[in-house]
Amino acid sequence: MKNFIRNIIRQIKAIFGKDYVFRKQQKGLKYKWVGNLYGGFYVAPQFIDKESIVYSFGIGEDTSFDEDIIKEFGCNVYGFDPTPKSIQFVKNKNTSSNFHFYQYGIDSKDGFCLFYPPEDPNFVSCSVIEKKETKDKAFEVQMKKFSTIVAELGHKKIDLLKMDIEGGEYSVIEDIIKTSIPIKQILIEFHHRFLKNGVQKTKNILNILNNNGFKIFAVSKSGIEISFIK
Repeated sequence: MKNFIRNIIRQIKAIFGKDYVFRKQQKGLKYKWVGNLYGGFYVAPQFIDKESIVYSFGIGEDTSFDEDIIKEFGCNVYGFDPTPKSIQFVKNKNTSSNFHFYQYGIDSKDGFCLFYPPEDPNFVSCSVIEKKETKDKAFEVQMKKFSTIVAELGHKKIDLLKMDIEGGEYSVIEDIIKTSIPIKQILIEFHHRFLKNGVQKTKNILNILNNNGFKIFAVSKSGIEISFIK
């Protein structure tokens, strides 16, 4: 019921350009939910096996998606998150040997950038988007381009790329698409609500993905976790 009401509100907002409602573009494809209710995504399982390479950008304090992928398919998952709370969480957790964690994030360039913590100190999700409420608490984290990451890890293709990076998706999708690395599935949690022009940015990303062969095959009940396939 909560998601139903939320989606009705989102559809009303979309009419006035204040939100965006995603629609499936690739129909008839088998998919299933992986991870818990709040940290999961729909995936197309028929394109994943034990040899698959999975990238998971944005871990936070929830590895349910990564653990379920490993448990079901037996493949390697490469997780990335520069957030101090996330780093400590992974260190304290008994993760699978198939889970490889890296203490940096993804950006459109290599180097360091400011990370802004959430307003609620009990939350974990930091963002590259400036927040005036926590501007004085911002800290530097290491970031790397997608092309740098795959080169360092020696991967020639990515079977599944998951991205939940609190608004940072807007600066990296185009950079990812520009690389010659084949990607089969891209899963994104969109955060246009964080930006004044976020809806237009989301439309731009959708156009870029569509123009490069990626189509939406599943939309989460909350309407913000979107799954693409090529």
